[in-house]
Amino acid sequence: MSVRVLQTVRLSLRHFDRADAPFIFELLNEPSWLQYIGDKGIRTLGDAERYIQDGPVTMYSQRGFGLYLVELTRSSEAVGMCGLIKRDTLEDVDLGFAFLSRFWGHGYAYESAAAVMSYAKTRLSIDRILAITSPNNEASSKLLRKLGFTLERLITATGGGQDVMLYSITSPGTNSSP
Repeated sequence: MSVRVLQTVRLSLRHFDRADAPFIFELLNEPSWLQYIGDKGIRTLGDAERYIQDGPVTMYSQRGFGLYLVELTRSSEAVGMCGLIKRDTLEDVDLGFAFLSRFWGHGYAYESAAAVMSYAKTRLSIDRILAITSPNNEASSKLLRKLGFTLERLITATGGGQDVMLYSITSPGTNSSP
């Protein structure tokens, strides 16, 4: 049984488990994922299971947070992922999100990201959150600005060496540097 972390009016966010491999396989092979995030080499359901275990599940146990499966509350249909990631290459925790393209335009990314950000502040005491996106991913940049993030600078991501835009948000009343 997966652990539910958050619930909004329309969405439930829960821990990923092995049974979510078909969803991960579909999401990580969507053209938008491949274009804006990159090819993670998920070619089989076994690859998807390993992605879940080595990524979100490991982060839950090491950090107490991670990427969560976003489901429609009424039907439990998986629509995307949203959560927090701590990358070795970034100073602070960052917000990550991705949704199946057939669910774009319904406000699910904003609704789930706002819930995750509130959870980060109130339950995890995280005051500064980063986000990275490809320079040509205008939809994600627009969402980050709507959530209150500010563009800091262009950075070179490790691995592929691709430039990404680094956004940040700091909760009001904190002493974290921007």
